[in-house]
Amino acid sequence: MAKADHPARKFESSSGIPVEPFYLPGDDSLNPPPPGQFPYTAGIHETMYRGRLWTMRQFSGFATPEETNRRYRYLMEQGQTGLSVAFDLPTLMGYDSDAPEAVGETGKCGVPVSSLEDMEALFEGIPLADASVSMTINSPAAPIWAMYLVAAEKQGADLARLSGTLQNDILKEYIAQKEYIFPPRPSMRIVTDTIEFGARHTPRFNPISISGYHIREAGSTAVQELAFTLRDGVEYVEWAIARGLPVDSFAPRLSFFFNAHNDFFEEVAKFRAARSLWAKVMRDRFAAKDERSLKLRFHAQTAGCTLTWQEPHNNVVRTAIQALAAVAGGTQSLHTNSLDEAYALPGEHAATLALRTQQVLAHESGIAAHPDPFGGSWFVEKLTAELVERARGLMERIDGMGGMIPAIERGFPQGEIAAASYGQQKKVESGETVVVGVNRFAGASGNGKPLETLRIDRAAEDAQCVKLRRLRAVRSGEAVARELGRLRRVAESETNLMPVLMDAARAYATLGEICSALADVFGRWVETPSV
Repeated sequence: MAKADHPARKFESSSGIPVEPFYLPGDDSLNPPPPGQFPYTAGIHETMYRGRLWTMRQFSGFATPEETNRRYRYLMEQGQTGLSVAFDLPTLMGYDSDAPEAVGETGKCGVPVSSLEDMEALFEGIPLADASVSMTINSPAAPIWAMYLVAAEKQGADLARLSGTLQNDILKEYIAQKEYIFPPRPSMRIVTDTIEFGARHTPRFNPISISGYHIREAGSTAVQELAFTLRDGVEYVEWAIARGLPVDSFAPRLSFFFNAHNDFFEEVAKFRAARSLWAKVMRDRFAAKDERSLKLRFHAQTAGCTLTWQEPHNNVVRTAIQALAAVAGGTQSLHTNSLDEAYALPGEHAATLALRTQQVLAHESGIAAHPDPFGGSWFVEKLTAELVERARGLMERIDGMGGMIPAIERGFPQGEIAAASYGQQKKVESGETVVVGVNRFAGASGNGKPLETLRIDRAAEDAQCVKLRRLRAVRSGEAVARELGRLRRVAESETNLMPVLMDAARAYATLGEICSALADVFGRWVETPSV
């Protein structure tokens, strides 16, 4: 008599989608067209990485612009193919390095950029006409981009040749990351100004990267990450069309940014679902005709919230699995987190190892050989279809509220994420969700042995403050006052802000001065707690 199998426990994805022990072929809807064909579930290009590898774009910034510039040069020497700027907290919040609010934070979690002088130092010796630069900044994105464009001009670059991405996604700040300055509607006006300016003057630069990364880091499920990110995208498209821009004049330069999390197959399916959803939204809702408007292009970053300080070398394994999911799902560029990030900003050795992880995937794993390696898997196709259906339902709920801004104002996405995060944490604490080296298999080698980590000396902050005071002493105070006055007047009108922001940058107005001038007109946002 055959021995009975052990009773199987039930499995589900991280979003709660049941995972069956066996899958059979489904209907024709589970057989998407090949890569390069609408709705691009299998990939936006026919050949994908057989034709060109993803951009390896390691996120970096610390201490001072000069030190960060040296790290960029080092990473480029190691084979990095794109630059990605991490700004410090004062910069992200629109404060100068010497503001009272910045004390103790300058240079700690990224690079401080308070003026055009800092932007010039950040890219000293790096030809911006030839570099692809991504800048992760949101509420002060427009003045920071203005400084970048002026720095490129001073290098002699043609703005039309510049390539890169400005994150500039203010909606997810209200939803998840909370680095906002102005209220939602004037903030959306500023974002729309950058989209309009980009469509007319920087045709190779993405003026926005619509981000689910921080939504997932705040504790959302994969379904919520998909739905809230794509519905944010819908909101930006609606505002640009209301401005009078034809959809195909700007939509090809919209880009996206997703988290690559632990649940390998769900993550692969999530990226495939995102492409399918976006293509149909752009065709059916906005009547886009240009094929490039239909193709969702995205950057991925491995999940910072999964990194643990206990047994930090386990983070190398987590990052490799997450990076493989992003590549198998068809990302256009990728950042891999470093093993030491639960302690500090990445040290040089850890950052190099993170880059090497991508290079091993690209050149040794064979993953680049097939454009859609998991396409045709009955499991992955079913999971993709389920994610599409659940995310679409959540997007329709937001439509029913009048759009994303009314949904944010009533606290809907914030509350949904908070509930999901709380539920997940309860599972970790009960042991239902296993975190290796934390709530199971803890105490193995490596515990109690602190890593050598990057330390930001207080001297870096002092040097930045001295440099900023010196700049204020030598620049033309009259020119700065004139440009800030113009900025306030333009902010009160419907004129695009980008040209006057560039003039303020040329006068060496500081980021804090520019944001304060805008706040004089727009006010500052204080969130009403929703949980």
